[in-house]
Amino acid sequence: MKRVQVLVDEDEQEQFRRQAEQEGLSLSAWLRRAGHERLAARLDSLRVLKVLFRAADAREVGREPDSEEHEAVIARSRASGQSGT
Repeated sequence: MKRVQVLVDEDEQEQFRRQAEQEGLSLSAWLRRAGHERLAARLDSLRVLKVLFRAADAREVGREPDSEEHEAVIARSRASGQSGT
């Protein structure tokens, strides 16, 4: 196991220590658990995003215009002052 030094001010240290004590953990165990929870939350967020993107992709029909088509729409919009959409 590796040792990691974390710099916190005195108030933070006391708040963390008190919370760890209330939860029956050492400060080290409490900080380690907090880190694991952050990682798990991030992974959960990534899973949710992947599900949302898959659902959005499934709703799409047709094809995405290529860059030349996009540029032509932009040019027409600039020339006429309207977007055409």
